[in-house]
Amino acid sequence: MTFIPSSLSIDKYFETDSNFGYLYPKSIRQLDKTHWSPLYIIHYAAKFLADKPGARILDIGSGVGKFCLAGAHFKPEAFFYGVEQRASLIAHAEIARKILGSKNVIFQHSNFTQLDFENYDHFYFYNSFYENLSGTDKIDEDLDYSPSLFSYYNRFLLKKLESKCAGTRLVTFQSFGSEVPANFQLVNQKIDGLLKFWIKT
Repeated sequence: MTFIPSSLSIDKYFETDSNFGYLYPKSIRQLDKTHWSPLYIIHYAAKFLADKPGARILDIGSGVGKFCLAGAHFKPEAFFYGVEQRASLIAHAEIARKILGSKNVIFQHSNFTQLDFENYDHFYFYNSFYENLSGTDKIDEDLDYSPSLFSYYNRFLLKKLESKCAGTRLVTFQSFGSEVPANFQLVNQKIDGLLKFWIKT
């Protein structure tokens, strides 16, 4: 059965998480509370990360594109990039991007370890490695999961962030913090510490 999205005005999609969900089939909307960032979190993060016109912001593990699409709406002067290793989620993200007419969003079907981090200025991380731990909610069973992958991905991201220049910004949401290098300074936090804002010194 072909999915037909609701015909809301563009601004209406960004008023509530429920409205935003109408960009996707019901099976995707059911994953929202567990796997996609709430709009108010995206608003906080995008405001911090889009520190200048033309800022290039990467969402690591972008899923169906909610962070990038909402961030791009809230901060149209910045560019938002999403990397996701599930082709099916990239397909949903691209459909939503076309519905919204987002010009400052690019999605890439890839593992984040294949990216050149020099192509991006700042980063958003909603603990996309967490699925690799046993007993956690998983989006699907299409990937291989393991605690060793969780550790590998965290170490890889830490090394990549460590090599970025001073002034690089990072927002983490519901993260253990093991991917954040020591040379990143915590400059703010919200939601009882679940949302953290970092700048490399």
